[in-house]
Amino acid sequence: MEPPRLVYIVTGNEGKFREASRILGEYGIEARQARLVKVEIQSDRLEDIALKAARIAYVQLRRPLIVEDAGLFIDSLRGFPGPYSDYVYRTIGIEGILNLLQGRGRSACFRSAVAYVAPMAEKVFSGEVCGRIAEEPRGSEGFGFDPIFIPEGYSQTFAELGIGVKNRVSHRAQALRKLASWLVGAAHTGGW
Repeated sequence: MEPPRLVYIVTGNEGKFREASRILGEYGIEARQARLVKVEIQSDRLEDIALKAARIAYVQLRRPLIVEDAGLFIDSLRGFPGPYSDYVYRTIGIEGILNLLQGRGRSACFRSAVAYVAPMAEKVFSGEVCGRIAEEPRGSEGFGFDPIFIPEGYSQTFAELGIGVKNRVSHRAQALRKLASWLVGAAHTGGW
């Protein structure tokens, strides 16, 4: 058995790192956290934000790395907060989103873009999970908008379901599994 490959995850978010390292570990990929300042461009596309941040981080770290950017896209708010989810979470929080949704539809999708940058390689992988916004926060697991997002096919929020279920169905899990499959394939063909 060949030794695990190593990739750095650029994030200061412990929850995001835990989720990502668990998924990558399933593929024999070792993950280490890199606490670099993540530079984010203003864009309506998660893929552009993640890739630019990964390129900037690579210049500093010079090691294979990933940067993930995610957003909560609420249909009745025309996709808001979308790529601005982190800022919205920090400024108006969960209660602010729930206030904006009073009397409106609650369908929403979480989307993720995972950018991988290494010598001679740049690739972006995406994932999406749809569902609805709960009437009130529920659960204590997870982070960000997890206490109000109920994925399709479930009656509990991500924060109630916990990391085990979330890592099977989430937007981030989908994108990371695509990345991991690609990396494993590249390893077997000598490209990693």
